[in-house]
Amino acid sequence: MAKKTTPSALHKSSSESSSVSVNSDAAEKFKARRKNILSEDLLKKLLEGNKAALGRAITLIESNQPKHKKKAEILIEGALPHAQKSVRIGITGVPGVGKSTFIESFGSYLVKQGKRVAVLAVDPSSTVSRGSILGDKTRMENLVKEKNAFVRPSPSGESLGGVARKSRESILLCEAAGFDVILIETVGVGQSETTVHSMTDFFLLLKLAGAGDELQGIKRGIIEMADAIVINKADGDNLRAAREAKMEFKRALNLYPAKESGWKPRVNLCSALENTGIPEVWEMILKYIKQTKENGYFENKRREQNKFWMFQTIDEHIKNRFYRDPNIKEALKIQLKAIEENKTTAFAAAHELIRKFEAS
Repeated sequence: MAKKTTPSALHKSSSESSSVSVNSDAAEKFKARRKNILSEDLLKKLLEGNKAALGRAITLIESNQPKHKKKAEILIEGALPHAQKSVRIGITGVPGVGKSTFIESFGSYLVKQGKRVAVLAVDPSSTVSRGSILGDKTRMENLVKEKNAFVRPSPSGESLGGVARKSRESILLCEAAGFDVILIETVGVGQSETTVHSMTDFFLLLKLAGAGDELQGIKRGIIEMADAIVINKADGDNLRAAREAKMEFKRALNLYPAKESGWKPRVNLCSALENTGIPEVWEMILKYIKQTKENGYFENKRREQNKFWMFQTIDEHIKNRFYRDPNIKEALKIQLKAIEENKTTAFAAAHELIRKFEAS
């Protein structure tokens, strides 16, 4: 008599897969819920002042991956009510002026005054390899070790104006993490160093004596936006030249009309290497903050910056939608080839691409 065989567990599971399979909708809901939990956990740690969480949060918002966009939005929305409580200081100057040395000296001084200092340092990205050195942490080795300091280098990418693409969002995250002084170091590219002015309360321009910059003071441009000019490396044999440069810049600043803030830009000397003149720079900034808060300019400027941020966000969103559109991707290849073969002009090609985008 043949023995009746019982189906194996493996056979049974394959034949009855429908009864044990996980519902795909439930799985997606679980993934979405898990993402929200992870975002909320990161936000919680961020609000507790955890520097590791702050670093992860900035990495998340800087990501170009579409899947990270929603998590980044949750973080920003959660951080916003806890932001807006810092002094934002933009620091710029030509390469070699000593921005990193100044920031380390200035930041260390502020930490000793009981402040929590966040440094958002922007490194220029290569137009060839798209890479950045991101060496600011090595140049600020003492400040990095401070418990109440946070140093974050970011690549400038394709952003103009000397700042990283997500600098505004990074500022909000730092404020939510409890940092009350935010220092934004820009790439120092000269006259295009303007965007930082639209996201800071105080704009500090570092200069060198004997570099021919004194003559630039009579030209409109970046100096016109500065709330203060600080001549760095005013030490040793360079001290005399620095004092002469200070007089030249003072005369140059007198040529400009009065600022809307009512503040008259100052010119100071300092030596970041020898830690001289650093307390005076902070005292000057405090006077500016006090004056502009009393006359209402400080809050008004913050409101205008928020409006500007909205327009920038809209521009970025439209630009991303344009280049990610499948139809545009194909049409772009055709138009680029037509330009190469001199069959159309750049203006006509752009007009055709925009027409196609609007029609889609």
